[in-house]
Amino acid sequence: MTESGKVLYIIVCAAGAAGDVGRLVTMAQEQGWTVQIIATPAALDFIDVPELERLTGRPVRSQYRKPSEPKSPRADAIIVAPATYNTINKFAQGICDTYALGLLAEAPGLGIPVVVLPFVNSALASREPFRRSVETLRAEGVHILIGPGQFEPHAPSTGAEVIDTYPWHLAITQVMMCSTT
Repeated sequence: MTESGKVLYIIVCAAGAAGDVGRLVTMAQEQGWTVQIIATPAALDFIDVPELERLTGRPVRSQYRKPSEPKSPRADAIIVAPATYNTINKFAQGICDTYALGLLAEAPGLGIPVVVLPFVNSALASREPFRRSVETLRAEGVHILIGPGQFEPHAPSTGAEVIDTYPWHLAITQVMMCSTT
């Protein structure tokens, strides 16, 4: 666990690569970030919560805290990875029906840099609602890492085959660039 003045929220969605999010945590900590994991409710079945809590030294959050519970430190930056079709579309529409989406809904208005690394197949990525969502979020300054040289959507039903090549490093590189500007 690294404690510093820089706090990075990593929002994890229920996608195949979620089980490897510890790789991103380690990369972030190597860059001096204190990491807070926020999981969508569905992502809890994809991740090793005790291991991530051990790695970060912080509880994995998936729902709003009770008034008696301590607040998490405020994020200096947010990475959403792996980001699902559902989360990206809801984020673009301002829907905040989960704790993770509530954080994302506020972030652009608070000036918190947000980097989104999708994990979607080509059928979903080709849909007009998704393309519109990516465009909407980019117009608000959200960094969506999809396209050539970034995350490239895989063929439907092949997600398990590409988990090992999921480009976690792109998210941390982008967040580092955002935090120095």
